Amino acid sequence: MDRAMELMRDAKTIAVVGVSSKPDRPSNEVALYLQQHGFTVYMVNPRETEVLGQPCYDSVQDLPEPVDIVDVFRRVPDVPPVVDDAIAAGARAVWMQLEIVDEDSAERARLAGLEVVMDKCTKIEHARLSL
Repeated sequence: MDRAMELMRDAKTIAVVGVSSKPDRPSNEVALYLQQHGFTVYMVNPRETEVLGQPCYDSVQDLPEPVDIVDVFRRVPDVPPVVDDAIAAGARAVWMQLEIVDEDSAERARLAGLEVVMDKCTKIEHARLSL
């Protein structure tokens, strides 16, 4: 079992950063999947007020508790402030979704003690656990 799958196996709380209320968006689909599979999912997007029946927070630091995984649905240029937010919030891991790779931000997160996954989908990795 690789480390990404272990993170999904052990996680209980996940912040979905960049989540959209639009059902056709991958962030919405993944957040719904995570909810349906027993995770406590926090929605983070300052442009939304509610997604999937949950309130939206402006940042990871605004969440009521530190999370196990910060699941990032943002373009690469928008990743550095999300990583800084995750570090400041005391998250355990930063997970950049498919096609999101930012080595500088990943290194900053690792130096702060966070685990990092890049270019993988939390939904896909969790589903692989069931196989």
